[in-house]
Amino acid sequence: MRISVDPDSDVPPFEQVRSSIAEQITSGDLAVGAKLPTVRALAAELGIAANTAAKAYRELEQTGLIETRGRAGTFVSDAGDQAAARAAEAAATYAQITQALGIPKTDALAIVQAALKA
Repeated sequence: MRISVDPDSDVPPFEQVRSSIAEQITSGDLAVGAKLPTVRALAAELGIAANTAAKAYRELEQTGLIETRGRAGTFVSDAGDQAAARAAEAAATYAQITQALGIPKTDALAIVQAALKA
């Protein structure tokens, strides 16, 4: 797992951690079933407060990307695969709609990029 926290960023540290882990899960870089470091270990590794790491994990768990199995630890759930499949399905639907509307590919991509920035 590769995570870095930029203390000078406008993005809060917990969000930097959360988004980095989420991206690695949805891209497949973190496989389903992969064990994540403990909150304390992650906090120590990144030089952040344990509460910051815990908040990132809580938000990931609420979205279903990770799951805590008691004393066994925290693991990547299969929701990452499901999320990627749902996103691919939505992208295919979007592509069909924009093609039917006659929207050029470059414009369709610009619409997506603008939506992702929002």
